[in-house]
Amino acid sequence: MSHFKNLLIWQKSMTLVTSIYQITRTFPKDESLGLTSQIRRCSISIPSNIAEGYSRESPKEYVRFLSISIGSLFELQTQLEIAKNIEYLTPEQFNKQYEDSREVERMLIAFINKIKERQ
Repeated sequence: MSHFKNLLIWQKSMTLVTSIYQITRTFPKDESLGLTSQIRRCSISIPSNIAEGYSRESPKEYVRFLSISIGSLFELQTQLEIAKNIEYLTPEQFNKQYEDSREVERMLIAFINKIKERQ
């Protein structure tokens, strides 16, 4: 692999970040320092840690950064549930974002397992 941008998992997580930014634009302005900021930060952390881990010299370090991405992804899934529960997201918006996040989750887990098998 020549660059982290070639990783499908990075590309999918970047698409997820973009859609998260689009849906959070509709959140109330008084949430800009609360839930909106938190959702955006953890979504950004997913592809950022994939990219940062790619630069590491050992597979063990890379797995550590991919694990951080999963933690951020689970945080995002929780915050999407909260946004749905307080009706900042419609059920359709929630379902789309949640399913997209689950796809990235499955890809991350598979990628981690693949790297661990090679060690």
